[in-house]
Amino acid sequence: MKVVFMGTPEFSVPALRALIRTCEVVAVYTQPDKAVGRGLQVTPTPVKKVALEHGLPVFTPEKVSIPEEIERIKSYAPDFIVVVAYGQILKLPVIETPKYDTINIHSSLLPRWRGAAPIHWALLAGDEETGITTMKIVPKLDAGDMLMQGRTRIASDDTTQTLHDRLAEMGADLIVKTLDGVMEGSIRPEKQDEGLVTYAHKLTKEMENLDWTKTASEIDRAVRALNPWPGTRVCTTSGLKLKIKKGKPFRSTIDRGGPGRLIENMGSLYVTCAQSAYEIFELQEEGKRSMAVHDFMNGLKGRGIALPLDLVMVPSAVPLNALATPASGGKV
Repeated sequence: MKVVFMGTPEFSVPALRALIRTCEVVAVYTQPDKAVGRGLQVTPTPVKKVALEHGLPVFTPEKVSIPEEIERIKSYAPDFIVVVAYGQILKLPVIETPKYDTINIHSSLLPRWRGAAPIHWALLAGDEETGITTMKIVPKLDAGDMLMQGRTRIASDDTTQTLHDRLAEMGADLIVKTLDGVMEGSIRPEKQDEGLVTYAHKLTKEMENLDWTKTASEIDRAVRALNPWPGTRVCTTSGLKLKIKKGKPFRSTIDRGGPGRLIENMGSLYVTCAQSAYEIFELQEEGKRSMAVHDFMNGLKGRGIALPLDLVMVPSAVPLNALATPASGGKV
């Protein structure tokens, strides 16, 4: 079974490794090297690093759907093209190249959460489960027929990172089963129900602002979903700028003057919100390292800053009332 693989970030790596073990990976496509970090060191993608370790041909075109690249892919006569978070839009001449199918690994239970950030939005929306869908690629965003799905429960302490890692491994297992099933003819493609479609819109910097008029559970989902980027940010009226790194809903009531107050209670740090409070375990002040709450509060005392502190109240930038609006396009 000959496979052309297209992928870029760490999420793609387990699938590539699984295909290397079970198939003949004849070529790997990934995004061009780019400058990263403070030193702007030019760095290959995680997929490129693994492909080179295994001596595979690696290609990094700015655009894959150009005639020269299409001819190159055809020269490998692949049975499948497998796409995992590649980062480019594939046009029909590429999609139709393999003998069987061009197949995508998508990190949601389609048709829920088509689009760019399905893991984040499953957490933000409070979904009880998520998963992996393998599907045929078509020109419309994440709209192809579904081939297989794998499911996982979302735990109360799951974060974007823990789900990312779990789903990446699930995808690796599922893609091998999918390719075998397609070749054997044992998989019957299933059309997506367009009436159930929701879109995982791209995250924006504005989403970092936390709205303390929301419930502690909603705040908690945002903290778990939006770290490390764009993060979850609060500002005090006295000028402190903080990012909340870790915490949990506080189930008892703390009545200290309504939502949006940073308070200390029995040696712990809380922010009051709708109905209850959110307990903070780890946070980061602008320009400083991330720290545990105990160290942060000691630092405040050393600077003569006393709690409680009022927070600047901002409207939520998380458009939970617009989750089902259509997206205009996307990449795979």
